[in-house]
Amino acid sequence: MLPKIFLGMFGPAVCVFVIVAILLGSWTWLAANLEIEDSDLLVRKNFRTMEKKTMKRFRAFLVSAFIIFFAVSASAQSKLPLRLLQTIPLPDLKAGDFDHFAVDLAGNRLFLTGEANNAVLVFDIRANKLIHTIPDVDEPHSLLYLPAAKQLWVVAGGDGTLKIFDSGTYALIESVKVTEGADSSAYDPAKHLFYIAAGGSDAKMAFSLINIVDTSTRKKVGDIQVDSANIEAMAIEKNGPRIFANVRDKSLVGVIDREKIIATLPTAEMTDDMAFDPAGKRIYVACNDFTVVYSQKDADHYEELGRVPTGFRAKTAILVPQLKRYYVAAPRHEKEMAGVKVYAVQ
Repeated sequence: MLPKIFLGMFGPAVCVFVIVAILLGSWTWLAANLEIEDSDLLVRKNFRTMEKKTMKRFRAFLVSAFIIFFAVSASAQSKLPLRLLQTIPLPDLKAGDFDHFAVDLAGNRLFLTGEANNAVLVFDIRANKLIHTIPDVDEPHSLLYLPAAKQLWVVAGGDGTLKIFDSGTYALIESVKVTEGADSSAYDPAKHLFYIAAGGSDAKMAFSLINIVDTSTRKKVGDIQVDSANIEAMAIEKNGPRIFANVRDKSLVGVIDREKIIATLPTAEMTDDMAFDPAGKRIYVACNDFTVVYSQKDADHYEELGRVPTGFRAKTAILVPQLKRYYVAAPRHEKEMAGVKVYAVQ
């Protein structure tokens, strides 16, 4: 898959480089194999003059070719749906997955669950740096930030609860029990409903459930059953009836009308977070090594725009359309430290 992504980005530039290499090799062969009689001094002199002029021209061509090489490379990257701006380093984290993000636009904060590190990380998105860590959260998965209530809801898979924190002091307010295997989630602010993917293989169930929790009452009010052993992320269509869900065990994106699946899209193995941008009519699906971006043609038709390289198991991501930014969490891998990659939406 990586060679395919690389060639997709740099294919034209590689072609330019190969042509330059062939021409350079041809000139070297000509200089080494062209024989001139020693007695013919005039011919030798003329040849040397021609050789100097030709070399000057060739050097100028070589410089031009490399300028074209880098220009084509930059153009190829600019055509991708996302462009990397910077990486926020996280040197103190051990190896292991992240899971999900949440954003506080008014407070300029980004929340991230460090599943393997049993912590919730808080970032300043103006300075792009880590500013706080909530420790001792048992396998935190997805999050919900409620600005009016000044609360941060965290789905803790280790003990199967929803943990509600004060977003100002980061103190624990309440824990709400949910279905075993609770993991990813999505929120409908218009109806104050929190959808949580649960059940499936983590709960030793043959199917998954999407728990529905009313954030006003902090009570579970219903379930949607999905024929999947592993749902890893969801996104809700604003002003519409659809929920988009990563059906990971079948490598599909399910389109659900809040009662049944109405369409599926092929994606990739090990998908996780997904976001839908109604203004741009795009779906972003974070996978291992890259993010897939789809364009919505109409309510039931979609096409793939491209695959943007991100990193090893960098499958935790969030789209912040108001900032035209896409954030991807990449875990520690071998000698490379963990970090959050910041992309511009193009």
